Formats: sequence, C-alpha cells, structure tokens
Amino acid sequence: MATPHDAASLEDQIELWRSYLRRRQAIQSVDVAELEDHLREQVANLGAAGLSTDEAFLVAVKRMGELDALSREFAREHSDRLWKQFVAVPADSGDSQAASRREAMAAFGFATAAAVALKVPALFGYGFETNDSFFVRNASLFVLPMLVGFFAWKRTVDGATLGKLAAAFVGAIVFANIHSFAPKSAVEVLLAMHLPIALWLVVGVAYAGERWRQTEGRMDFIRFSGELFIYYVLIALGGGVFTSFLMMMFRTIGITAEWFAVNWLVPCGAAGAVIVASWLVEAKQSVIENMAPVLTRLFTPLFTVLLVTYLATLVLTGRGMNIDRNMLIGFDLLLVMVLCLVLYAISARDPRSAPGSFDVMQVVLVVSALVADMVALTAIGARISEFGFSPNRTAALGMNLILLVNLTWSAVLYVRFLRGQKSFTALERWHTDYLPVFSVWAAIVVIVFPLVFGRATAG
Repeated sequence: MATPHDAASLEDQIELWRSYLRRRQAIQSVDVAELEDHLREQVANLGAAGLSTDEAFLVAVKRMGELDALSREFAREHSDRLWKQFVAVPADSGDSQAASRREAMAAFGFATAAAVALKVPALFGYGFETNDSFFVRNASLFVLPMLVGFFAWKRTVDGATLGKLAAAFVGAIVFANIHSFAPKSAVEVLLAMHLPIALWLVVGVAYAGERWRQTEGRMDFIRFSGELFIYYVLIALGGGVFTSFLMMMFRTIGITAEWFAVNWLVPCGAAGAVIVASWLVEAKQSVIENMAPVLTRLFTPLFTVLLVTYLATLVLTGRGMNIDRNMLIGFDLLLVMVLCLVLYAISARDPRSAPGSFDVMQVVLVVSALVADMVALTAIGARISEFGFSPNRTAALGMNLILLVNLTWSAVLYVRFLRGQKSFTALERWHTDYLPVFSVWAAIVVIVFPLVFGRATAG
C-alpha cells in the first residue's frame, strides 16, 4: 500500500519528468497531459502488481520510451509545428491568444522604455560623444530594470519582493555614480564589467519568482540565460545587416546616415533587443532549445581540444604564462565560457540518463579548465608578489579563486557521477547553489574597489 511519503515522492518524480518533457521538440502541453495520464496508469498497474512506487515509476518511464526518441516520434508526426512556432500564436483558446498578444505588447513596451531611457540623459547634457564614461558605467542600468520589470509583470511578483528588487537597482545607481574616476581608470572599467554580473542575480529572482529558492527554478534561469545569449546574438547579426543596408541606401542619394546609426539605431536597438530576446525565449522556447543543445555538443569538444592542447604545449615548451591586463581578461573570459558550456550542458541533460561518452568529455573539459585556472593563479600570484596589488590583478585573483572552487567540486561530483557514487542531481544542485557567489563577488568589486583603489589607472 502506498504511503503519503510514496505519493509525494511520485508527484515529485512526475513533476521532473513533466518539466523535462515540456522542453522537447514538437511536444505541446496537450501531448504532455496525454502522456502523463498514460504514465500514471502504468504506475498504478505496476503498483497493483506489487512494485514499489519508485520501481513502478522507473519501469513505466522505460516502457514509454526514452524521451529523445519520444520527441523524435512526435517531430515526425507533427513536423509542421517546428516552423509554425517561429511566427504562429498557439491555436488554443481565445484567452490564450489574447494573453500572448498582451505579453508581446508588454515586451515591446518595456523594450521601448529601455531605448528611451538610454536617450533621457541627453536632455541633461549627457551625450554619447561627451560623456562616454557615464554610459559605460550605467549601460546595464538602462536595460536590466526594464527586463526585471517585464518579468515582475509576467510573474505577478508580490509587493515586498518588488520593493527589494527596486532597492537593489537604487543601490546600484548610487554605487555606479557616486565616485569620480581618472581617465582610463581601471576601477571604472572593472565597475562597468561587474555591475551587470551583480545585477543578473536580481534578474534571476524576478525570472524564477517563488521558485528561485528551488534548484529547478535556478536551473531554469541558467537555461534562460543561455537561450537569451543565442537569441541576442541572432538579433544582433540581423541588426548589423539592417544597419549596413540602411547606410548604404541613403549614401546612394548623398545622405550620410552614420550619425543616426551611431547615436540612435545601434544603442537603442541594442538596449531594446535584450527585452525582445527575453520575450522570444519565453514565447518560442521549444524552438531555440532544439538549437542550444546542438551548439553545446559542438563547442564542448572544440574547447576541450583547445584547453588540452594549450596545457600540453605549456608543459612541452616549459614556458610560463605571460599575464598582462588584456591577456588576463581574455583568459578569464575563456574560463567563464567553459563554465557556461558546462552549465548549459548540465541544464539540457536528462538527470535520469546513465553516464555516457559526452559526460566523460565534460569531465576532461572541467579538469582541463581547472588546471588552466591553477596556472593562471600561479601567474597572477607571481605578478602580485613582484608588483603588488592592483585593481585588475585583485579582481582576477578573486574571480580565479571562485572558479577554482567551482571547477574543483564540479570535477569531484562529475567523477563520482561517472562511477555511480552520486546522482546527477547533486551536480545540478552544486552549480545552482553556487550561482550567487559570482554576483556577490561582482558586487564587492563594484562597492569596495572604488574605496580601496580610488583613482587607480590601468594596471
């Protein structure tokens, strides 16, 4: 006889199965409901035959077929769905279509607000040409509040949470503008780079809503971040082509449109595109999710080969790592890119699947990145001991230490998963729990570094 605990466990497992199934190609909500009914029927029959709840669930899922194969079957039967999702509103009820239209209008409204906000400072004498420093520091503050506003509207965030989100942005505005910086100030550049990282945690809270405290909610935000990046790049490429044609066409009649492109089209389009891309991720999710795992599978081997070859060359040549400011930033971006690949591969993986060859490659990638991070830390330590602490070296030291901890435990958990000693869920939980660490460090750079290093220039 099933106990209340068994029932709760079954519901949790079905919820995980349902959420994963919803993200598969060509499978819509009505399909998920039909398959769930069939799954529950199978579980009930197997339970009546004497199997435990967990055993009945696993056997029922196995009988229904592996989810990727199930997705391919639906794709064959409903091949028209994939392309229709790009432009068509789901043919559900009139209420559903009205809700989709309201959401689209809200997204474009917030996108327009972000574009307008970018031009408001010009009314007070802060133009791109004369105050580029102001826009460098505040770039994220023109866009991210609008993105948070869109998600707060969509998720109907309660007043208390909304107040906390607003307070975070007010604090960000203060710390971004309270200090004056010398020309080419390293601290100002670091502030501009780390402020959006710190505020991305605020976006995550608005995106996940009440589910932010749950592993699944934070993992959904990781998926969203990866898909947003892909959509934004696609929009940027299209925008670049449009801008080129605009300038070319007006040039044929003797009119120079560069001023419009530089001062209006590109900056306002770049700001509004963040919200539009976020809406597309939400509205057309199943389309991009067919592309994102493919890109992950493509670039993971490439970055693995790159890191392994680099480390092998480092050992064979006996050369040390030459760390100057630009090299340091580039190398850290490489390590962050590797971490993003690992995170997105984890988010796209079925946690119930057995370890495979791609998991082995992920371990090689993580271990290679870990070794590269140790080499970078050694080089940074040598530079600090020789020249002392500077804003860039201190920021790089902190980021590399954070990456060291993350990659070390990721490697341990991944190896344990391959050996059957840990579930894949433990790896998911580690990464989602560690997310705030990056934002906290970024906030420290924004708040503390201007006080400690003052008007320090590049170094």
